[in-house]
Amino acid sequence: MAAVTPATDAAQYSGAADPAAAGTAAVDLAAERPLDARLGRLAFWGLVVFIFAYCAVLLSAMSVQLFGHERPCPLCMLQRYAMILATIPPMWIVTDALRGRLSRLRYVAGLGLSIIASVAGGLESTRQILLHIASKTDPGYGSAVVGLHLYTWALITFVVVVLFCGALLVLAPTVAPVAPAAAGARWVARAVVWLFLGVIVVNVVLIVLLEGLSWVLPDDPANYRLLHELGVG
Repeated sequence: MAAVTPATDAAQYSGAADPAAAGTAAVDLAAERPLDARLGRLAFWGLVVFIFAYCAVLLSAMSVQLFGHERPCPLCMLQRYAMILATIPPMWIVTDALRGRLSRLRYVAGLGLSIIASVAGGLESTRQILLHIASKTDPGYGSAVVGLHLYTWALITFVVVVLFCGALLVLAPTVAPVAPAAAGARWVARAVVWLFLGVIVVNVVLIVLLEGLSWVLPDDPANYRLLHELGVG
């Protein structure tokens, strides 16, 4: 694909439905508030790093579950869901940018949805933190990582996401993600997207194993209920 220039980026980012109208809107937008292609490339890779970072966080949590034998409670799973929901909008923004059809509406709406999901996840993390600090004798749920429990780290990630997406929204009038032209760089971005989709699949499999045929996950899962119900483990 040809390199994305500020002019073509403005055309993709105008959000107009009609191609002719899109060209006019792009000219007006570029004339009033020129899009910064350099910052646009930085925004694109920032979103790719966002996706990869949450993949790393989720994979780390799953590693603790599988190898540390610390099964997640319902609040833990809700925080994982919030992380996934917060990452889906950046995934579609990156995908749209790679395809050359990112609109202003989808970009801004995606950032807003990530903020909403992160606020919800932050409330879930805060709820779990408060549950365990209410008693001085409560050691918390699960093991601590670098002095903090996983739900505390989750709250920190949600705050970071809100700040990051908020900054992108402030810059949105003049900065839009610009996909790289180099094939290798585009392959890296697509690989991160596919990694995230794989993480979602693994998470779904793990929650099905934990819940089994029940609609509710136990407060403190003692085993993988589905395997127990099938007589496997």
